[in-house]
Amino acid sequence: MSAQSPTTKAPPLWVIKLRAPFFTADLVPVLLGTALAWARTGTFNLWYFLLTLIGAVCLNAGTNMTNDYFDHVWGSDEVNTEFASPFTGGSRLIQMGLVKPKEMLWQGIGFFLAGGLIGLFLAVTRSWAVLWLGVVGVFCGYFYTAPPFRLARTGLGELTVGLCFGPLMVLGAYLVQTQTLAWEPVIAAIPVGLLIALVLWINEFQDMRADAQVGKNHLVVRLGRRRAAALYGQFLLLTYVSIVAGVLLAGVTPFALLGLLTAPLAWRAYQIARVHYDHPQELTPANGLTIRTHLLTGLLLALGYLIQGVVGLLTLG
Repeated sequence: MSAQSPTTKAPPLWVIKLRAPFFTADLVPVLLGTALAWARTGTFNLWYFLLTLIGAVCLNAGTNMTNDYFDHVWGSDEVNTEFASPFTGGSRLIQMGLVKPKEMLWQGIGFFLAGGLIGLFLAVTRSWAVLWLGVVGVFCGYFYTAPPFRLARTGLGELTVGLCFGPLMVLGAYLVQTQTLAWEPVIAAIPVGLLIALVLWINEFQDMRADAQVGKNHLVVRLGRRRAAALYGQFLLLTYVSIVAGVLLAGVTPFALLGLLTAPLAWRAYQIARVHYDHPQELTPANGLTIRTHLLTGLLLALGYLIQGVVGLLTLG
């Protein structure tokens, strides 16, 4: 991690180890899938909602910790001098000697097991389809950097993250509440999936040179920072196009258009990336803005479905 200023108190070690601030990646899709389920079916079970959220957080924690370990083994974090904490470069705890590598690995696997047990319970009590969604999530999370697959080096890592933390997780939350599968959660989740993939995408800029040295050839390595910055802007635009298209063509609630309110944040992020794509420290505001855009857009989409549900109740009344 970067040095703390004298007046800045470092967060607790476990917060850094888990990379807990990034758990918004779980909160957003679980909230959206649950809100959609309530709006369309009137179904809401707080117990199952909390279990779904805890299970998702466990899988995310397992992913973060095992990725820290395998990035250490891979050597990318060791040679990374351009990382921008806390967004890129991993937790740095192994590199600072604060956590032993094997400790990070086995604790991460423990979180995968905890999330898997929760998923198994939800599969037995709600729908066996939950199990298969969970299996995909665990596979993609663990093998994002673990051999033999190392999805991060294939150019499919960003797509994998977008799929798992977008359509699959939203559909899973909807499924737990309703015990049925549907297409609307998948379509409504596309903006969320695109934005979480872009969180990863913009975070890869600072890590690009270190990743390239060890063969971690994700899309930013393959494209180069300049072209990747241009595509970053295009995918931000596609996010908002997908919201409008979902409403006009696929039956997504019209109140989902609230998600368009975050477009100015996305525009600011792109303007920074367009100018500072090759300047790791100057780029950091774009890292933070992308995370905020993902969080606020997802919350606004969920709010749109809550409004839809209230309107439905008033109409019936």
